[in-house]
Amino acid sequence: MNSQDHTKQQSTIWQDEATRLAYAELANVFYAREIPSLSAEPDIDRLQRRLNSLPYYVERAATHIVLGEVPLELDSHNGCWLAKQRKCPEWQAEEAQSFFTAQAAVGLVVPVLVVDLGISCLYLDTLDQRRDGRWHCNQFGWFDCAGKALSNNEQADLPTIRYLLKPNKALMTAACCGHRWQYHKILPPRTLGLREMLLASSVNWANVRKKQQRK
Repeated sequence: MNSQDHTKQQSTIWQDEATRLAYAELANVFYAREIPSLSAEPDIDRLQRRLNSLPYYVERAATHIVLGEVPLELDSHNGCWLAKQRKCPEWQAEEAQSFFTAQAAVGLVVPVLVVDLGISCLYLDTLDQRRDGRWHCNQFGWFDCAGKALSNNEQADLPTIRYLLKPNKALMTAACCGHRWQYHKILPPRTLGLREMLLASSVNWANVRKKQQRK
């Protein structure tokens, strides 16, 4: 598809009332979700930067979600993805090591299993660096080649037990939907922020173990 055809297709999509309504609902939800966290920002300069960039990220997230190809049910009113919740995943060291040693690539969106105070949850993150067989994720830091966090991070905003899992559709779906478990009992899902909602639209759903090729 050439650029003119792509532009024409997007224009046609935005003429659809349901699409425009979904975009408006998502934008409203994202603003309502992000503003409370901004109000708690103590650094005035950082607050100013975040406020200035917020419209861009809200528009980008809402557009990518509405025009994207995520094969999950979208609840635009609440700004979340919906799917049936299954059993709590477990870290498989040998399986993870085989994948992250030979197949993973920088830029790949991956599921991270976080266990904190008995509550397990899947998050979306991206591989942004590889060094000496280790992998670094944009949010959750360094992991060894088998997907285990290299150290217990003592920062208050990062949980201490983290595992990098080999991607599959079930895990990516659970991460996109914010699924949580407490000792294998299903809990209400957590709410994803703008960053993870954008990452969900960056997943190559045709093959979640390969990076999405942008058109």
